[in-house]
Parts: sequence; C-alpha cells; structure tokens
Amino acid sequence: MSDNFYETLRARFAPRLGSTVLRVPGGPAWTYGDLDRRAAQMAGALAALGVEVGDRVLVQIDKSPDAIALYLACLRAGAVFLPLNTAYTPAEVGFFVDDAEPSLVVARPGTLAELGGPGGRTTRRTLGTDADGTFAEDTDHADPIEAIVDRRADDLAAMLYTSGTTGRSKGAMLTHANLESNALALHHIWGFGPDDVLLHTLPVFHVHGLFVALHCAMLGGNEMIFLPRFDVDEVIAHLGEATVMMGVPTHYVRLLDDPRFDAEACSNIRLFTSGSAPMTEGVHAEFTERTGLHILERYGMTEAGMITSNPYDGDRIPGTVGFPLPGVDLRVADDDGRPVPTGRTGVVEIRSPGLFAGYWRLPDKTAAEHRAGGWFITGDVGSVDQEGRLSLEGRSSDMIISGGYNIYPKEIELLIDEVDGVVESAVIGVPHRDFGEAVVAIVVPADPAADHAPLEARIAAALDGALARFKHPKRYLFADALPRNAMAKVQKSALRTDHGGLFTDAG
Repeated sequence: MSDNFYETLRARFAPRLGSTVLRVPGGPAWTYGDLDRRAAQMAGALAALGVEVGDRVLVQIDKSPDAIALYLACLRAGAVFLPLNTAYTPAEVGFFVDDAEPSLVVARPGTLAELGGPGGRTTRRTLGTDADGTFAEDTDHADPIEAIVDRRADDLAAMLYTSGTTGRSKGAMLTHANLESNALALHHIWGFGPDDVLLHTLPVFHVHGLFVALHCAMLGGNEMIFLPRFDVDEVIAHLGEATVMMGVPTHYVRLLDDPRFDAEACSNIRLFTSGSAPMTEGVHAEFTERTGLHILERYGMTEAGMITSNPYDGDRIPGTVGFPLPGVDLRVADDDGRPVPTGRTGVVEIRSPGLFAGYWRLPDKTAAEHRAGGWFITGDVGSVDQEGRLSLEGRSSDMIISGGYNIYPKEIELLIDEVDGVVESAVIGVPHRDFGEAVVAIVVPADPAADHAPLEARIAAALDGALARFKHPKRYLFADALPRNAMAKVQKSALRTDHGGLFTDAG
C-alpha cells in the first residue's frame, strides 16, 4: 500500500460506499460510492488534460460536491491540489497562477476571462455547465482511472497560500503524511463515531473546511449536511439532524444574535468546535449560558494544520486553546529561541508530523522561520500553564484575523499609498463583535484641511478589483501623522490602543 492519503481515506469509508456522504439541501444526496466514482472519472479528465504526477492544479470554484470530488481526484492522481479563496480578484488569482505555474486552472468564467489566454503548458477550465469546454464536461467524457497513484509520505498533496507581512504570498507545501497525521489525530481526540453527522458550513478553500472537517467525517464514513455557505436560518434548520458542527467565532456570534438558537435547538449536538480566529471569553460564556454546552476551541495554521485542542473529555477553559495534539511538540521561546519558564509569555514554536514541507520556491524564507532541531516559529505569542495548556495572547506580526480569514496589512497599505493624495497609511485590526477583528485604515492625506470624502472614495475604488472584499477596510480614519518610535517605525500598537473601541464602544 502506498502512502497516498486517498488510500487511507478510501480504506476507512470503503465499508460504507452505499451510505450518504454529502447531503445538499435542495439537491441530490451523494453516497461515498458516488463520490469515489466521480473522483475516479475526474482523475481521468486530469490525465486527458495533461496533468501529470506532481503537477499543481489551481482551483477557485464555489463550494459543491464536484469541488470535493476534484480535490479527491487530485489526491488519487498524485497531483498537487491548490485551492484559492473564492473572494480573490482576478488580479490576485493572476499572481498565484504566475507563481505556482499550475498545469491546470479550474475557475469561474469571469476570472478566466480576465486572466487572458493560457500561458506555457497551463490549461484553463471552468467547472460548471455555464460555458463550453468546462471541466465538468471533460469529466463526463473521460474514462475513469480507478487506480490510486503510488505516493511517498513526503510527496506533496496540496499547496495553500498564506500571505506574509511583506505582502508576498507564500505557498505552504503540504505532504500526504502531513494531511494523514493531522486527520487521524483529530478524528481520534474528538471522538468521531459511525453515527456522527457533521453540519458542514465552512468554505472548502482552506485548512478548516477542506481538511479538518472533510477528513474527520470521511475517516469515519460519516454523513455531512453540506451547506453552500454559512446561513443562520439554514444552520438552525439542520442543527437537529447533526451531531457535530465546526465553525469560526463569527458564526457563533451570529447564531447567538438569533433567539431561536437555544438549548433545544442544540439538543442533538455532541460537539461544537471553533477555530481560525480567537474567540472572546464573553462569547464562550454567552454560548454556554444559552445552550448549556461548551465550545471546543482549538488552534492551527496553514503550515501545520491543527496544533492544539481543548479536550473532548475534560475542562474546556475559555481563553485557552488547549493541549498539543498527539505527536506535536510545543514550546514557548524568547526571540533567540530559548524556552521561557512556564507561565511566561513568548513566541510559540512547534515540531509536528503535520508541519509543512516548506514554502514553494522560497528556501530562504523557509529556513528563516525554522530553528535548529526542526522547530518552526509560528509568530504567535502565548504562554503555557502548569498543566500544559496553551493560551494565545497575540501575534508577533501585524496579521489581522477577520471572520476567520488571515489579512496582512502590508498588502492593503501598498495599494492605499499609491492613491493620489495619500502620503502614507497604516492598516490595523481592532476588536469587532461579529468579525473578531475589523480592518481599519489610518490615512495621512497630502492636504489635511481638504474634505476627506473624495479621497476615501478614490481609495475604495483603488481597492475594488485589486483585493478580495474581506480585506477592504471597514472604516477609514484620517490623521495628520502616524505615531512613530525613536527608530521611525510606525507604532501600530498605539494605533490599536487608540482605536480599539471604534466598533465595540458603539454597541
């Protein structure tokens, strides 16, 4: 048996090929057999389009059963699956195409039109049936490839881009062993059983929805209620049919704003998990008071999958993200990599079988974020208590997490600073009940006395089409100058302090 992760998934769900895997409200249910056959046929389509073992397949498509089948097809064909946020603009997608050099791009028609004609050996297809020459049609006419390509544990299975503080996005390379080790650990520690039903509300272009949720369910041959997106009405309508729900803090805040969300609505759920962004202790408390249940919060990142988790059996303490997963080594260190005493704050560093193989074509960046002994510097700041629980207290970078999405200020600042009439800008994240953090831009105008409304409109127009909507500032503030320290570095901590109540003070 090869180390192809699809071999592991298929071996686990093979006894339940006739059972439902994806129940799409308003659409036909897919069995595990249906999904397996569709993935085999898509593997045939990949081969017919010239995709070879190790090639990247870049995908920016809406959530659907076919999107899952395409991911599984890439696994079984030995291709490297590269999903992109569906909110990314064609300009952003163009960067990823140029950087990753995929042999196949599957995206929506509008994106492909703006990307222009194919370059090099890259083939481009849409997925759906709304245009000629779609990947769905390629699949329908392809001969299925039943064989699962042999892969070594350290061969690449997926590549997910994560931005950097310089604005240069980095492709985190994930191996078959990375995916498998994380999936098996989570399936075990979260107590998945044969009768579980997962309410799947997450996007399928990042670790949380694509790997954590999907893999946990498929390892048990479990059913997923497969919602196209998070919608409060749909979630409440289907909670009674599910036993597990995975979400981000924004989801739980929105559920708590609805009076229908109560203990009775949650009576069938054995496990709510939250991740992708920190959850406030206030939301934890409100959730428990309303439902009688305790959300299980965990901590992970693109480069490592899940790193820690609060216990399934045991105390789930608000404000902590729990204990390292089986096989994960974790320490808190100072800036020089020396471990700090228990309870002392420092930078979280990890070693893990789930840890990525490096950044795509960035060996220097990969090396810079590792220490001797294989320790990876996460950039997150936290402390570990006497029991070994990790509490996160911030980030050493300026990264913003809004609605569960990572946002790097530099990328936004570079665009704002190019707008005529802007001297400079600083982008920060401030607390927001719904999103966790909201993006705020502080702009220094060339003419402080002028009406700022036209300048704000020009900035907003410059960001349109250049950045995904979730990266756009929710507020623009104007200042005569930005605060700086003795080394002339902008003091973003001071800005966050000054404007921390921008949204919370209003309600």
